[in-house]
Amino acid sequence: MTSMRRPCCVCPSTEGGRYGRIVPLMFDVQHISFSWGRKPLLEDVSFSLAPGETAVLAGANGAGKTTLLKILAGVCLPSSGRVLVDGIDAFRQTLRFRRMLGYLPEAACADPDLRVRKYLRYRANLRGEMTKKIRHRVAEAMELCGLEPYADVPVGTLSFGLRKRVALADAVLLRPRFLLLDDLLAGLDPATRASFGRIVAAVSSFAAVLVSGHELNELEQWADKFYVLRDGRVVGAKTAAGVRTILGLTPPAPSTGGAA
Repeated sequence: MTSMRRPCCVCPSTEGGRYGRIVPLMFDVQHISFSWGRKPLLEDVSFSLAPGETAVLAGANGAGKTTLLKILAGVCLPSSGRVLVDGIDAFRQTLRFRRMLGYLPEAACADPDLRVRKYLRYRANLRGEMTKKIRHRVAEAMELCGLEPYADVPVGTLSFGLRKRVALADAVLLRPRFLLLDDLLAGLDPATRASFGRIVAAVSSFAAVLVSGHELNELEQWADKFYVLRDGRVVGAKTAAGVRTILGLTPPAPSTGGAA
């Protein structure tokens, strides 16, 4: 299958053109530890994401993937360690950092009574976007996530997959430089997973992406690198096969080419 990877990160220009200059920002996770009561869940987790990279965070259920992404998103604080974005301390300069960040939580939700376009406009306003830019931001996010036909449909009437598209549109709404996606493909059918892969590939043209999940067959099509959480620590892996080896998983059965 043709790779969906993008080579670099660009930020939006403020005037004219869809893309602007290349931005050499680095997402640097340094020695993150976290304990739940007396039980250590994360221990000395360190890794980095370069502009334009898409990395997969894998691990068994309960390994701490969601907890780590919550910490990286600033939802909760670590017991120790820090996150630097081009030298900015994410835990000390929170507002500045969050402006650069997009986050799709594991259990994302939206007001079911609001129509899709109105909901995204509300979210852009809530997150401090300038009024004159909101219409453009919403239109761009809806186009990227394939939501234009559903602009005036109440969120609560959409299918699970479309509601997840709305949540993803919300995460990319302000064109973040770093995007965290927790269990992005869970509960989606193969065709929808493939379409989400195309969206992530497009997003990687302006953001570094970290996505967690178990769907290694799909994730390996758009990942530049893999990180595995095991026993509270991060282990690097070059391929999905390496992830399966680390986690002791059985390789996937060869495709028979039959209809799904």
